[in-house]
Amino acid sequence: MTGLLLLTMAVPIALSLFWPWRTLRPLGRVLAPWAAAPALVLALGYLAGPAVPVYTEIPTLLVGIRLGLDAPGAAFLLLTALLWLLAGAFAWRYHARDPRGDSFFGFFVLTLTGNLGLVLAQDLVSFYLFFALMTFSAYGLVIHRRDPTVIRAGRVYLTMAIAGELALLAGVLGLVVAGGGSVGLGSEMEAVWTGLMAEPATMPPSVPFASPGFLAALLVAGFGVKAGLAPLHIWLPLAHPAAPTAASALLSGVLIKAGLLGWLRVLPTEVAVPGVGECLFVVGAATALYAVVVGLCQDEAKTVLAYSSVSQMGYSAMAAGILVSDPALAPAALAAAVFFALHHGLAKGALFLSVGVGDRLQGPAALVDRRRRLLLLGSLLPALALAGAPFTTGAMVKTVLVNAGAGLTSVWSLALAPLFFVAAAGTTLLMARFLVTLDRRVRDAGRPDRGVSGLGTLWVPWGVLLGLVATGPLWLPHAYAPPETAGVPSVLYAPSAAWLPVLVGVAVAAAVFARPRVLGALARLRIPPGDILVPVEALLRWMLAPPSQRGAGIRVRLRTRLAYLTRSGRPPARGAVFGLLILVVTLVLVTTLAR
Repeated sequence: MTGLLLLTMAVPIALSLFWPWRTLRPLGRVLAPWAAAPALVLALGYLAGPAVPVYTEIPTLLVGIRLGLDAPGAAFLLLTALLWLLAGAFAWRYHARDPRGDSFFGFFVLTLTGNLGLVLAQDLVSFYLFFALMTFSAYGLVIHRRDPTVIRAGRVYLTMAIAGELALLAGVLGLVVAGGGSVGLGSEMEAVWTGLMAEPATMPPSVPFASPGFLAALLVAGFGVKAGLAPLHIWLPLAHPAAPTAASALLSGVLIKAGLLGWLRVLPTEVAVPGVGECLFVVGAATALYAVVVGLCQDEAKTVLAYSSVSQMGYSAMAAGILVSDPALAPAALAAAVFFALHHGLAKGALFLSVGVGDRLQGPAALVDRRRRLLLLGSLLPALALAGAPFTTGAMVKTVLVNAGAGLTSVWSLALAPLFFVAAAGTTLLMARFLVTLDRRVRDAGRPDRGVSGLGTLWVPWGVLLGLVATGPLWLPHAYAPPETAGVPSVLYAPSAAWLPVLVGVAVAAAVFARPRVLGALARLRIPPGDILVPVEALLRWMLAPPSQRGAGIRVRLRTRLAYLTRSGRPPARGAVFGLLILVVTLVLVTTLAR
């Protein structure tokens, strides 16, 4: 098993070395889509055998890298391998005639290397390094098309990535100093937190600001950028539509789960840091509701899915909040978080691939129409799973999360039921909105002269994902062995209450379409993708404007800048913004390392 562990990392690393040599790129392009195959074999082998952690160490590489696999890691590795293989198979056909295909698959294997590395990393420094590799390599996937809109999305992504890395770097350095060197994940990490909570005054003078609460806040915010937690989510609704379909499926299905995995790996579970769990829970609940409202005001199918991802990641933040709030609730909350990652990753990957399949429909009008209906019917299954309909993985995950939250104080536990009802009804509305925008997109793209040959090879990975979503209630409990306190429901679990929010969402959606004169104003509401980014951009441009232009009233100035932004679509960040970020990074490093 150790050899397979090393092979899992060696294959994408070796393939990434093909790209500097032009003669090797065609071979690398052929092999890149299947680079995650060893990871899938490793995950399945671990799950099929006894639950014994696998561990190895490479002391001569960098500062020493520790790799391993435990039960939660195996579940995340299974999700990672499945989605990278299926998205790779999809991209292999989708980008067959793409002149930038070499660039796409080059960044593809680099991002995969970082993704697999952070799942397998067993020490804090390695986890951070692989996390950074994944983050910055994915930038190449986001800007693949290179048009002005995509470049703007990429710059927003890069700006938020640097801000997130700043917070993470400060938090990681604080923990490394507190631990006296490289800190392992698991028991070593728990020992560091236990020491900090027991005797915070013993923190070395080189980290004067690093109280346990402050360190935890840095880590929550740093990983929250990747997880798309509001208000740090602004990159996500821009990057998803900009990236190619396969990359969008990976961004939403796997890469944002790195934020969740970071919370699970780095935050303490044996001691509670006051306020951190409550903050994660509240911000997660607000994110789940806020993103639904904004997502309903979008016109583009992939943008709707992006806001759906933001909303769903709010549930993961709630699970992480329960995890770190009370050590007694940690096992059940961990099960909820792991199940959520598997459920959401596969369902959202299927929905994003459905957009790509729809874009390549071709043939006579009658054939395109039949395929369009089949596509919409197939997309309904993961949409219902995300809404939490009975007999789906969504219902199972929400049940486990409710059971985990039942041990919270009365105020929080009582808020779970109404919160999940409203969020499930809102998600149903959001999925209805997605199906409408997908249908419109397919009608526009589905022309006889549109698409590429070999459409069947695009349907295969999409169909496999649908099959995994449909059978999820059967295999999900076997992907991670939860404790009995998690209360995992049976396959046939279908409480009548689970139908009610779905039916309410369907009824509201039907009313909006059936009575456009009464409720049509709601359906016509629009919010620009990125939502709060628009006023932030306007404020930044006003601040960076020449002094002579600042004499105008703030209201007039902001209105002018807002109109300019929506008309030109220029990038939000100039060199001054990136320079400010680099300056802050430097100051943090100096403050942290100064003796």
